[in-house]
Amino acid sequence: MTLDGESLDRLDKRIRAGGAEKYHAANAGRGKLFARERVDHLVDAGSFVEDGRYANALADGLPADGVITGTAMIDGRQVCLMANDSTVKAGSWGARTVEKIIRIIERAYDAGLPMVYLVDSAGARITDQVDLFPGRRGAGKIFWNQVRASGAIPQVCALFGPSAAGGAYIPAFCDVVAMVDGNASMYLGSDRMVEMVTGEKTTLEAMGGARVHCAESGVGHFLCKTEDDALDVVRRYLSYLPANWTQPPPVREPADPPAGIDLAALVPASERQAFDMRRFVKGLLDEGSFLEIQALWARELTVGFGRLGGRVVGVVANNSMFKGGVLFVDSADKAARFVQLCDAFNVPLLFLADVPGFMVGAAVEKQGIIRHGAKMISAISEATVPKICVVVRKAYGAGLYAMAGPGFEPDATLALPAAKIAVMGAEAAVNAVYANKIAAIDDPQQRAEFVAARRAEYEQDIDLVRLASELVVDDIVRPEQLRHELIRRYAAAAGRDRHFSRRRHGVTPV
Repeated sequence: MTLDGESLDRLDKRIRAGGAEKYHAANAGRGKLFARERVDHLVDAGSFVEDGRYANALADGLPADGVITGTAMIDGRQVCLMANDSTVKAGSWGARTVEKIIRIIERAYDAGLPMVYLVDSAGARITDQVDLFPGRRGAGKIFWNQVRASGAIPQVCALFGPSAAGGAYIPAFCDVVAMVDGNASMYLGSDRMVEMVTGEKTTLEAMGGARVHCAESGVGHFLCKTEDDALDVVRRYLSYLPANWTQPPPVREPADPPAGIDLAALVPASERQAFDMRRFVKGLLDEGSFLEIQALWARELTVGFGRLGGRVVGVVANNSMFKGGVLFVDSADKAARFVQLCDAFNVPLLFLADVPGFMVGAAVEKQGIIRHGAKMISAISEATVPKICVVVRKAYGAGLYAMAGPGFEPDATLALPAAKIAVMGAEAAVNAVYANKIAAIDDPQQRAEFVAARRAEYEQDIDLVRLASELVVDDIVRPEQLRHELIRRYAAAAGRDRHFSRRRHGVTPV
């Protein structure tokens, strides 16, 4: 086909327009942007350079074969991106769709650039399965490339509609996933397929909607009200990370912490009284810098990025507002993945411990709490970035280990003045050791006096000054001095050796 300028203009206009107008109208009615608009809203103005625009140009109704790929700038930094066009056969994949996605991930990996996925796809076109599914450059190669790129370059997904069947693994292999509430969904089989195979009657929203994945399954990381909110998450997330694993995280101008948060007043003296560790975190970091990840899932543990004096840190903090801050199966998984993310991209880790330990009981044992706890402890052991553990109030049992306690090569173990470190709390310890004696005392007053005396003995045994004198704790720090202390210690640890073990990789208790 020979093209003159006018013919090429018509072709370009047709490709840029995407699918039929009725599909644009249907999307607009659901608050959804056109894929090219999403790209424009995300990237720096005029920076997008498209690849493979003419994919399947000879076919009828398949402009760009339903996916837009290319490079652009976000906040002045280069990225690679793909965006499904749901106006073209519901964003489904054909052979050229798959090839375009493979090529852009390979380009991101080879160039050491972040990879952004703007997903809105019904999955593979069954009519094209032989061309796109089984071969060496079939859909499986997308996931192979994502796994190879994991930890080498940041991979972030914003999900605006469905991510169906095998396509659901594109978000799953990303570092984080932002999902638009009411529109985004992930599922391996549709509601009709589920009913056919299992007899279960459900809906896509109930089975794989944004709220389900952000609050229950943990596959989603950010629940967003609008598409612009999801795109803003992509920008914010990338602002904390380097372009690739060989570089340090970007540094910003330092900012003071919020003036109205008194760290000392936040932490109750009584272990039985809960407090919101997220407020403590915000009072410690540069104002407005905390980006919490998976805020709705496994809420007994808070994780996220922030800045101390302009430099990025990854925060792992127990939150007694939820389940008393006890570690469960999901919170162990949440911590393990976030620690690996930070270690991959050279982000120092800050552990804020207020932990009674791991949950016990038949239910969690059947769920594999030992295995999941071992996964968390493995990730913390293997992390070679600077690590500082701060015992904010208590660190009991294996909870101390899970929060990068002294045995896990932290650059420092710090404690606030009222902090406690022990195998278990005084009440549990006295009951464990003296249960029979306590039961044998009939007089209530004598029993209370006996218990109080044993508790006092136990508290003396785990006295914080004693622990500091035995070099278990490197320093006892007043809350108002903690931020300054952390900034200095992270600066001193910046050049630490990143070697961990003589091996290819460990055998993780997944």
